[in-house]
Amino acid sequence: MASSSASLKSKTRTLIDIFQPALSKRLKTSQTLKTLATTDEKCDSELTLASSSMDISSSQKSRMETNKWLARSNRNLKISSDRVSKWENGCVKLEELLVDETWFEALPGEFQKPYALNLCKFVETEICSSGVPIYPPPCLIFNALNSTPFDRVKVVILGQDPYHGPGQAMGLSFSVPEGVKIPSSLLNIFKELREDLGCSIPSHGNLKKWAVQGVLLLNAVLTVRKHQANSHAKKGWEQFTDAVIQTISQKKEGVVFLLWGNSAQAKLRLIDEKKHHILKAAHPSGLSANRGFFGCRHFSRTNVLLKELGIGSIDWQL
Repeated sequence: MASSSASLKSKTRTLIDIFQPALSKRLKTSQTLKTLATTDEKCDSELTLASSSMDISSSQKSRMETNKWLARSNRNLKISSDRVSKWENGCVKLEELLVDETWFEALPGEFQKPYALNLCKFVETEICSSGVPIYPPPCLIFNALNSTPFDRVKVVILGQDPYHGPGQAMGLSFSVPEGVKIPSSLLNIFKELREDLGCSIPSHGNLKKWAVQGVLLLNAVLTVRKHQANSHAKKGWEQFTDAVIQTISQKKEGVVFLLWGNSAQAKLRLIDEKKHHILKAAHPSGLSANRGFFGCRHFSRTNVLLKELGIGSIDWQL
């Protein structure tokens, strides 16, 4: 317990050092993080105890593990939402929205780089002063990173731009909230899953269950103006998400990258192919799915690769 507490304090100091302008808010948050860390430890203990039971199956253990990380994702979302609610005049502080501390450790000082400072100013101005809705909502801008801690990443699915229709974008590539019509690209993903693994097509398009299992659902650009596709492209987001991809490539091994379409495959330059697995196919959009996405069997191939590495496979069924 003492080493866990020391580790948490170290993480908290790292956050404060990175974002000195937000010192007072970080200090207020530190006690919250301590409480949440205690909750995480309790969940770990309960999971270990349950796993030792002679009656628990591997599938039950897997579901418990998924629920544990789903709770952590929801915790991070609550912290992000609480921070948004405390902003003066509704003005965003972009760097406060990345909550999961593992990414601060993986990307030390990234928000202090000149491009990132300019990006923060741009996004903050867009949200506070443009008069046009910006998607996704502020608390979901870093949903991909807040839902999939760095040390949990085992699969990466790269998207391009957030959905720009009302209520669609939720900060996870290809994903939409429950109750929102499933976009054509995502429906094609579900069709391929059905043919590949026999998964039934779900009634919703929320992919958070994948994210908490270690599937990083990362768009190249993390914000967009309403009804204006690519309106936040070339403002600095690409450099930030490139840093995420490159950091995964450099600091991890055996990650499976699913690169669908030319835009995603352009990121090959950032990935060490000797350390990681790369599966390429056409984009699942209605225009190109028949030109190489259907039949790619990326989902079963991903699970085979993970099993070969001794890593738990992904339960793709929603």
